[in-house]
Amino acid sequence: MTNPSPTLARRLWEAVEPIHAVAYFAAEPAAAAKAIGLPSWWMGYFTGRVAPLGALGPAAATAVVFGFAPGMVARFLPAAWTFTTPETALDARIDSVGATLRRTLPPSTDLDRLAELLDRAVRGCGFAGRPLAAAWSAVRPPEDALSRIWLAATVLREHRGDGHVLAAVHAGLAGIDATLTHVATGAVTRELLQINRGWTDEDWEQSRRGLVARGLLDRTNRLTKTGGALRRQIEEDTDRLAAGPVAALGESGVHEVIQLATPLSRHLVDSGVVPVPNPIGAPRP
Repeated sequence: MTNPSPTLARRLWEAVEPIHAVAYFAAEPAAAAKAIGLPSWWMGYFTGRVAPLGALGPAAATAVVFGFAPGMVARFLPAAWTFTTPETALDARIDSVGATLRRTLPPSTDLDRLAELLDRAVRGCGFAGRPLAAAWSAVRPPEDALSRIWLAATVLREHRGDGHVLAAVHAGLAGIDATLTHVATGAVTRELLQINRGWTDEDWEQSRRGLVARGLLDRTNRLTKTGGALRRQIEEDTDRLAAGPVAALGESGVHEVIQLATPLSRHLVDSGVVPVPNPIGAPRP
């Protein structure tokens, strides 16, 4: 599959995504989840991600996180809310990622400027049909620059992610179908993604057969010409649906964000805080 062209929307995402991704890979968020009483890492993941939406049950949470198996989500929600509240989970997530960034990133005099630019990008987001992004956009910004940067990166990430879900659903793909076709691009392995998203071998095989019947996968589980075109269309639609922040920043603003955020993101990857490759697709920009 030919990689999508590096649009400004995609380059903006690449520059800031590793900053958001510390929430999933650094030690501090995992420790914070344990400290508020959550008995498993995955409870920390789901509560920390959907907390701004309230105490979601499994059906609603599965819909917004999309690529996860419903049974996996149901193992952790709503049970997690018997150990903590959305407000506590949200505070723990923001405090812990701020601690991670302060620990891992070198000093910089450009943080306030980057936070200002990312806040401007967030103001360019449209939130219709984007529940996760809308909820995160309503979170009160923290006072320190690094935590503000993380929160803005999170809104932008969920805005793009919600748009990606819209594009995949419009293309007729369920969560597992999107997962299989993503694996078929060669960008990530089945071994990395299947267990991480909770799909059984039976789930995988049923989706594979359906995709073959639709002419999207061949018998060797590679994308057909039609499947490759569909994946490219989804990525192009994702970029198009992420154009609001780009318009708010303007081309020069996007380039300034890339210039300021890329060294931070590269440091997080190169120092091992955010592994690449990873299940969420965070790149080394």
